[in-house]
Amino acid sequence: MPHPRLLLLLLPLWLMACSDGDWRQASREPAGIAPAPDHTPEAVIQVYGADAWGWRGWFAIHTWIAVKPSQADQYTVFEVIGWRKRSGLPVLRVAKDYPDRFWFGARPEVLLDKRGEGVDELIVQIKQAAANYPWRDQYRVFPGPNSNTFPAWVADQVPELELELPWRAIG
Repeated sequence: MPHPRLLLLLLPLWLMACSDGDWRQASREPAGIAPAPDHTPEAVIQVYGADAWGWRGWFAIHTWIAVKPSQADQYTVFEVIGWRKRSGLPVLRVAKDYPDRFWFGARPEVLLDKRGEGVDELIVQIKQAAANYPWRDQYRVFPGPNSNTFPAWVADQVPELELELPWRAIG
């Protein structure tokens, strides 16, 4: 059993980590980072990362990939979301969506941005990698497969993407 003074010291940290409020009320609004598809005719690939929800955000991020082929009027977002498994859905979500949504209150940052020539071919390869993702129905926070396993898988399958995830992309 830890010393009582140590517990008193750690209690405020624990409370801060667990008091992020209700995740259902946390922002999922677009951050305004991605180029507007109606003003961007070229192909775009962006990889985003944002602090994980709650105490996990102290050391881990959630990552996802957004693509927009040339002349497309929407982005497709590829991401793994663990709670989808409890609903009987694949954890790999592929959907037309805003590419730069806040991750339940955490502002995303761009980890990779590719545009223009050759990007359409990379998008085809990303879609193929997603179709072949071996853990589309599996999720485990640590050591994975989790939300960071998918972009790492894509990076392995599409080395021309030159995606290097930060150390906080655990999984």
